[in-house]
Amino acid sequence: MRAKKYLQIETGTIHIKIPLKKKRDFDPGAFLAQTGVGRTIVQLNIKEQAFVQGDAATSVFYIQSGRIKLSVVAKTGKEATVALLGMGDFCGEECVALAQSVRVTSAQAITPCTLLKIERKEMIRVLHEEHALSDIFVAHLLARNVRVQEDLVDQLFNSSEKRLARVLLLLAQFGKDGEPEKVLPKISQEVLAEMVGTTRARVNFFMNRFRKMGFIAYNGSIEVHPSLLSVILHD
Repeated sequence: MRAKKYLQIETGTIHIKIPLKKKRDFDPGAFLAQTGVGRTIVQLNIKEQAFVQGDAATSVFYIQSGRIKLSVVAKTGKEATVALLGMGDFCGEECVALAQSVRVTSAQAITPCTLLKIERKEMIRVLHEEHALSDIFVAHLLARNVRVQEDLVDQLFNSSEKRLARVLLLLAQFGKDGEPEKVLPKISQEVLAEMVGTTRARVNFFMNRFRKMGFIAYNGSIEVHPSLLSVILHD
């Protein structure tokens, strides 16, 4: 049966045909790839910031390419890296919550980045109207929640050596869809130390140890081998 293109109304001898509007197919990939109403492209160089802790939370960022470091600074001035995000991740999603008016973290590029900045009003609208995007967004939030729990367990129960191995594997995208990245974007030992919760000297010691054991190739850039998994699995 062919779909109706018109709504036909009959009133006495009057016949009216009203064209029916075809429902637009929503493509979340296109939405997250292109500029539009409430959406702009932001380019960041290394160490440039998308937002800073304490800023007004007025937009969500979608990472089209590159890597972002989320960090928080305590009142004492001590800084901690809480997450490293990559292509396909959202950041700044706290602005969607009505009660969240300021940024609780800072987002800094650790590689050149291309971000899609989505204004809060537009993000809320599309989440309400387009289930395809809301499904992607909810999946991201759930995955982030699981990651936070795993990070907490990692900090509480694992040695700094295992925590460093886990960070390197996460940076290489092990466990995600698709092939892992063999060579990591250039990242300093200071940043790795912040993420692991140890000193730069300890990171340097373990990196050299991993290299000697054949788990990584390390000469400025870092190449992660699947054998590094044995550090996490070994008790």
